[in-house]
Formats: sequence, structure tokens, C-alpha cells
Amino acid sequence: MSLSTSAESARELPPPELVRRWTRARVAGIALLVLWGLVGLGIVLFLVTSWNPDLFWRYVPRYLSGLWVTIQLVAISMVAGALLSIPVAIGRNSKNRIASGLAYAFVYAFRGTPLIAQTFLVYYGLGSFRPQLEAVGLWWFFREAWYCALFAFTLNTAAYQAEILRGAVASVGRGQWEAAAALGLSRLTTLRKIILPQAFLVALRPYGNELILLIKGSAIVAIITVYDLMGETRRAYAGTFDFQTYIWAALIYLGMVEILRIAIERIERRLTRHLGR
Repeated sequence: MSLSTSAESARELPPPELVRRWTRARVAGIALLVLWGLVGLGIVLFLVTSWNPDLFWRYVPRYLSGLWVTIQLVAISMVAGALLSIPVAIGRNSKNRIASGLAYAFVYAFRGTPLIAQTFLVYYGLGSFRPQLEAVGLWWFFREAWYCALFAFTLNTAAYQAEILRGAVASVGRGQWEAAAALGLSRLTTLRKIILPQAFLVALRPYGNELILLIKGSAIVAIITVYDLMGETRRAYAGTFDFQTYIWAALIYLGMVEILRIAIERIERRLTRHLGR
């Protein structure tokens, strides 16, 4: 038999069937999916059987008020943290040991400690320095729980955003800088028109993840008497002792996260349409 004949006969043979074995990992994964499905079904049945329209409409205005406080807190701290992250990221890449060391210490401290501990330190810790804060005219800021939460959240997200920004800029090849220099472009122009647009594509999803984590983490401000979404939920539960008040809050948080996820995916798809992804 010639080589061409054997090759033709091999092409005519059907592909081998894939054997799907019931491994332990597969069984555990299916069991977990079934478990989560049953939990979700149970929550839906609970809401349907215990639905109280009077209770719902009585607390809707409070939930909307708390949701607006949450959106304000997250949006302002995210923007302020983004502005603060720029000098921190520059300091992390600086050749000056003092600047680099201070930036590293800032990032290490705020990424290595819980957000709730940082919030408590600002709210309760700085309150111990009331005379000193009054002397410099800052007590009006740190006596308010909302401003303390905003300050703590800004510092926390700035540390994370600084690392996101630093990593995104570092992901752009060194040859981009060299090519721009060969064309006579200044470093500022190179950074603004060549490096940052490419770095933004890399950093888009990490920024989105940081925003989502900040939204979920914002629930801790209810502990320091800020009536955000979780704070209003706690008040609703304290007045009704009805567990579905927390389910409402969970669904609202889930809705916000899902809206952000879809928005980020669409932005990324639009910005990378030239790449054929």
C-alpha cells in the first residue's frame, strides 16, 4: 500500500469519541452547582411566600436614600483615589530611594490591612486628637462619620489604583518609549498619546474590579453610623425583624455589580474592536 493510499484511508476514519469520566472534581462541581441552585430557589420561594407589599413600599424611600449615599461615597472616593494614585505610582517607579520607599510603605500599609480597620482608625483614632485638629481647622471634617469614611476609602483605593496604574504602564514595551524618542517626542507627549492609551486597555478590567470591590466594601460604613444602603437596611431590620430586608439589600448590591460588569465589558469591547477580539 502506498503512502498516499494510507493517508487517504486515515482521513476517512471517524474521529475518536471523547470519553467523559466522572472524576471527583467534576462530581464536586456539579454538586456545588446544584447546591447553589437550591439556595437561590429557596431565597426566591422565601420572598414569594413572605412578600409584604406594605413593608416594601414603606422602606423603599429609605433604601433609595441609602443607595444614593453609597453611590456618592464610592464615586467620590474612586475619583479622589485615582488622582492620589498618580503621584504614588510615580513614586513607586522613582529612582529616588526616599520617594520610592514612602510610596511603597503607603501601598504596603493600605493593601495589607483590612478596610474596616482603616476606617475605624480614621473615625475613632483621629477623634482622639480633637484639640490638635481644632487648632489646624480640620475638626469639622473628621468629626463627621461620612467624611471619615470618604477619607479612609480614598486612601485605600488609591493604594490599589497606584499598583494597577504602575503595572499597566510597565506592561507597555520599552520599545514604545524608544520609538517615540527617535521621533523627537517629549516624554510627556509620549506618555499622554502613546503609553497611557495602551495602558488604559490593560488597566480597564482591574479598575472595574476595584470599583466593584469598593462598592461591596462600602457596606462597612454602616458600623460607624453612616446611613448608606446597608445602614438603612439595618434600620429597616431593627424596626421589622424581617430577614427579607437584608435580601432586598443583597439584590440591590447584586444589581449594581451586574450593571458595572456589563458596562465594563461593553467599554472594553468597543475600545478593542480594532484588535479583532
